[in-house]
Amino acid sequence: MRLRRFAPVAAVALAAGLLTACGGGSEAGGDRQSVTMWIYPVVPDEATHKGFWDKQVAAFKADHPDVDVKVEIFPWAKREESLTAAIAGGKGPDVVYLIPDQLGKFQKMIEPVDDYLPADAKADYRENVRTAVTLDGKMLGAPLLTSSNPLMCNAKVFAAAGLTEYPKTWADLLALAPKLKAKGFDATNYYADPSATLNQSFYPLLWQAGGDVFTADGTSVAFAGPEGVKALTFLKQLVDGGYVQKDLITSIPAFEQTNVAKNKVACTWQHVPADVEQFWGKENIKIFPPLSDVKSVGYGTVGSLSILKGSKAKKAAGEWITFVTAPAVASAYDVAGGYFSAKTSAGSLYPQDPVSTEMEKTLGSTTVGPLHEKSREVMGVLAPEIQAALIGKKTPEQALADAAKAADALL
Repeated sequence: MRLRRFAPVAAVALAAGLLTACGGGSEAGGDRQSVTMWIYPVVPDEATHKGFWDKQVAAFKADHPDVDVKVEIFPWAKREESLTAAIAGGKGPDVVYLIPDQLGKFQKMIEPVDDYLPADAKADYRENVRTAVTLDGKMLGAPLLTSSNPLMCNAKVFAAAGLTEYPKTWADLLALAPKLKAKGFDATNYYADPSATLNQSFYPLLWQAGGDVFTADGTSVAFAGPEGVKALTFLKQLVDGGYVQKDLITSIPAFEQTNVAKNKVACTWQHVPADVEQFWGKENIKIFPPLSDVKSVGYGTVGSLSILKGSKAKKAAGEWITFVTAPAVASAYDVAGGYFSAKTSAGSLYPQDPVSTEMEKTLGSTTVGPLHEKSREVMGVLAPEIQAALIGKKTPEQALADAAKAADALL
């Protein structure tokens, strides 16, 4: 549910030679094991977050008296640089929280969790969640949480515009756009500033058109194909028609200054309820499956716990991640952070909240996108070209072709 928009996309160079020993291990002359886990502020309130992990460490210790667990909470900023430096210096953790596009980047340093998780625990994961952490047939992390960015519409806007039908497809949105514009409303919003993540902006449209960022073998990019052109052309129709806030094509203003916050946008896939509730009122938030062209698919993240190859306590680390990703523990963590369960057996985490319940129904329609090690670098060359097309400097075809040429050079 919670959305961290526009996270930095700094590239991190990783070398295979960084597989030095790290984390805890056995104390000299004994069977005692120590496990260190690095995690980040998934739960925004620091005291609540720390208290949660203190409680879980104590509960785990009761059943595993010979394992000492230390949970260290680090800031989001520069987390990859810090992790890389720690591994290189032989001081990395045993377990670390990673999101999907980090899994490909750190793949050579990760111990697959397949042999450390019970079969029933692995089978309990939502299929798309399990896929989100699987690379080369191996699970690189034990998912702890998931999220969804479906289509979210403002009932207040539809009522003011005299509209009763909500869009399901691109064609539906384009048909509604002139009617909304005539009443002073935008059909949707789109952040084209290159610092905005494409996971929540362009990539959903690319997937909905049936395309993908990379070819199946990952050796080249695929976004410049007819699906990508179709997606970017659709966006350009929205921009050229005056159906989106044009300021967002070249800048990222404070959210309070956007038409979304001002109740002037009909629908969005770039925000979630936590962003808009105080502006729209919860009663006006309507959740629908992601838009569709050839298929309905949206973005959703997956946060997982990975074991590093340099750990001296892999078995104990495996027992720890099995414990904390079990539905009873993980669900409490998900609710504290405003996320959803990665496990099917957890059921609804928000039975008294109709908006969250509708969000949960869309979890199966999400994808995290590519796990390619160059995902962020490719995003970095594609985003400016999309912006160039939307401001009229290039055609969609030329913009995507230029981005593909630069991206393939990275690969």
